[in-house]
Amino acid sequence: MILPIPGRHHLWYYYRADMLPHSPADHSRPRSRAVLVALAVMFAAWTLLYAVCWIVATRPMLSVELGFEAPEFLPAEHALLVQSVTKGSPAEQAGMLPGDKIAAIDGKALESANSQTVAWSAHQPGDRVHLTILRAGQVSPVVLTGTFRPAGGGGLGTQLRTWYPVPFVVVGLTVLFLRLEDRNVWLLALLFGSFTTTSGPPEGFNGVAASVRPLVLTYNTLFLGVVGPLFYWFFAVFPARSPLERRVPWLKWVAIGLGVCLALPGVTTGRLQLPGPLAAALGDPDSNRIPFWFEFSFLALGLVSLAATFVSTHDAGTRRRIRVIFWGTTVALVPPLARLVAENAWGFRAPQWLTTVNAAIILLFPLSFAYAVVKHRVLEIPVLLRRSARYLLVQRGFALSLSLVSIALTLAFVFSFAARLQPFVEVDGPSGIVLGAIFGTMVLWGGLRIHRQVSGRIDRAFFRSAYDARIILEDLAEHSRTARDRDELARLLERHLEKALEPAWLLVYLAGNDNRLVAVAGRPSHGLEQIATDDPMLAYLAARGQPWDVRETGLLASHGASPLAALDPDCLVPILGRNRRLEGVLVLGSRRSEEPYAGEDKRLLASVASQAGSALDNICFAEDLAERIEHERRAAREMEIAREVQTRLLPQAPPQLLTADCAAQCIQARSVGGDYFDFLDLGTGRAGLVLADVSGKGVHAALLSASLQAHLRSQAALAPLDPVRLLCRVNDILWKSTAPQHYATLFYGIYDDGARHLRYVNCGHNPPMLLHPDGSVERLAVTAPVVGLFETWECAASEVHLGPGDLLAVFSDGITEAMHDEEEFGEARLIDSLRTQRELPAATIVAAVLDRVQTFSAGDQSDDLTLLVVRAR
Repeated sequence: MILPIPGRHHLWYYYRADMLPHSPADHSRPRSRAVLVALAVMFAAWTLLYAVCWIVATRPMLSVELGFEAPEFLPAEHALLVQSVTKGSPAEQAGMLPGDKIAAIDGKALESANSQTVAWSAHQPGDRVHLTILRAGQVSPVVLTGTFRPAGGGGLGTQLRTWYPVPFVVVGLTVLFLRLEDRNVWLLALLFGSFTTTSGPPEGFNGVAASVRPLVLTYNTLFLGVVGPLFYWFFAVFPARSPLERRVPWLKWVAIGLGVCLALPGVTTGRLQLPGPLAAALGDPDSNRIPFWFEFSFLALGLVSLAATFVSTHDAGTRRRIRVIFWGTTVALVPPLARLVAENAWGFRAPQWLTTVNAAIILLFPLSFAYAVVKHRVLEIPVLLRRSARYLLVQRGFALSLSLVSIALTLAFVFSFAARLQPFVEVDGPSGIVLGAIFGTMVLWGGLRIHRQVSGRIDRAFFRSAYDARIILEDLAEHSRTARDRDELARLLERHLEKALEPAWLLVYLAGNDNRLVAVAGRPSHGLEQIATDDPMLAYLAARGQPWDVRETGLLASHGASPLAALDPDCLVPILGRNRRLEGVLVLGSRRSEEPYAGEDKRLLASVASQAGSALDNICFAEDLAERIEHERRAAREMEIAREVQTRLLPQAPPQLLTADCAAQCIQARSVGGDYFDFLDLGTGRAGLVLADVSGKGVHAALLSASLQAHLRSQAALAPLDPVRLLCRVNDILWKSTAPQHYATLFYGIYDDGARHLRYVNCGHNPPMLLHPDGSVERLAVTAPVVGLFETWECAASEVHLGPGDLLAVFSDGITEAMHDEEEFGEARLIDSLRTQRELPAATIVAAVLDRVQTFSAGDQSDDLTLLVVRAR
């Protein structure tokens, strides 16, 4: 027994409860179901009418032949183009060659493509015929005389063409009537219906009764116009939405509209054509090619969508199911499409054998779907074949009887009633068959309505358990997926199990907290609110994984100490989740009918428990997801607060100096980061300049940078003018308070405003750049190791003078190592940016340089960006 599982829009995942016997609920099905049935019957009748007329129009009807193929009529020359000549045939003996053009038969010029058929029908084997031939390279026509021979039943090509629609019709309509409520099946049926028209109308269906021909030509033209759009639509959504469908979902609707526009002008001819004014403006060659390229474009898009789905599918089961469809469709359509492109683009004329091969190959398209349906359960239709023989004999026997009656009435109509209509309407043999098919379809449709009226009574009389199974599975399929919590699911199980099995009492236990099962729903004979999951009887049930009749298997005797034994149950059903974890148990008392729980009942309970286990997994997943979302929301808020705190720890304004203009900015790669800068007030006329880069990223780096900033500020108050002493003390504090792998690079400078003098210590940091007015660049080299990594740490201070026009830039490695297409921003671009902006205020320089870095990396920032600029006035 198969139950619905997620992914219901994938055809092979979608299983409906109507695979089981009907119930009285069928008597009041929604009107939408009735509408679908009506539409399906009308579509089937129209399709069958077209298929029958096709077979009648294409079957060999002549008793004579000469042994040549001339399928193409040239209207401009009023001639038939000979495509091939059979070896040893009367045509070859008369001297006919491929490429000849037949302009007249027995001296009578050809008026239409049907002229040859009319002429041939007037002759018998052994008669002679005179053909006027236009041959390339000869000015005057050639008259050839041939002797008719008896016509064969038609070669392989003729037979394939005659029966071409049958596989498409059989597969499409069969699947449609089995899965009426599946939109993808409707698309498939319409697609297969449209493919029956791709060989073109056989001489305008001249062999079909005039009263029927308009319906047939309309079907041919309409479905021929949408064959490409339907093919693209189907594979754009099956088995999953293609990338193109996700980007332009309206494309399929536009394609259908354009296809209809190409079909409407040609409904009387059976061929696609542009609207009159547009066709006149473009001329014959272009207006005739546009419909073909339109259809070809969407057929190609459909193949691309199918290939993309097949290649991108990683699930082994899914890939196995669509492999046959992918290869069948590709092999079936690519060669014929290639031939058609060659004919329309380069004027290639395919030989008869190639046309026959293509006609045979294209049948792989419907046959691959039929094979996939039966072998790989793409539509889960094989479940129908697994019904019991008893059900087939009774329930389906009734439907079979209706079908036989329909066939009998159809034959009676063809051989009796049709003859009586002869005086009023043209009814020949073939058209009588067509009208009989329509009449039989109507009879069958009426019989199916009668069948629905009595099917519920048959189910109740013969198949009560199957009837109950349908009720439960149908409701569970509709509601268990939408159950919002355990209580709702438990009530659902209780209600339907009581209705189907009628136990004297039942309890629904579901997993709660503290490894206990809690009674969520039911009516026990004795109160038992909770059961420990390590209960021996539950452990035994979980290991078995199947419902057990307690009395038959002796569970009560072997586990008498279990609290469940006090309930005196008749049947226990474990509910297992992922990894066979026990998520609950159904406890049922004896049945009111005093009958034991039969094997069919246990199979039903096992299916219900499996569905409940899946629903519980979904509920747990939803609860975990909600908890995770809430946790992430709180974490995001906390990170936002941390970001605000870290931003406020940075100096809000640069120091006010007479000889220098200072500015700095830090752009973090994450919410918080490890870069920071600082301006320290060291007394009158002096300012401390700090830029540090802490190892690591994220919250830990942010905490370490805040700690480093606090230590620097506290030590600066103790030794404001001695950077060496200050940093030795900071290194000692960090080494003792942080893990061995945590450290920081640091630039610390003391600027004397009056003397324009900078004394600095570079602790393993990128050497800052000092740009002089003459264009030279001086780098402030490293004078000490990184801080916080070594216990024994020594450093030295250096000095530099900032003359008027000098520009000092202290930066973190995030600036020079910013990447784009595996290329770094680098020091050269940084120097160029500084030189370009050097005449501007320091704050403007900082903003311009950081903006160029971000533009270079195209928004892909992997590290913090920090820049401090001192511009000497």
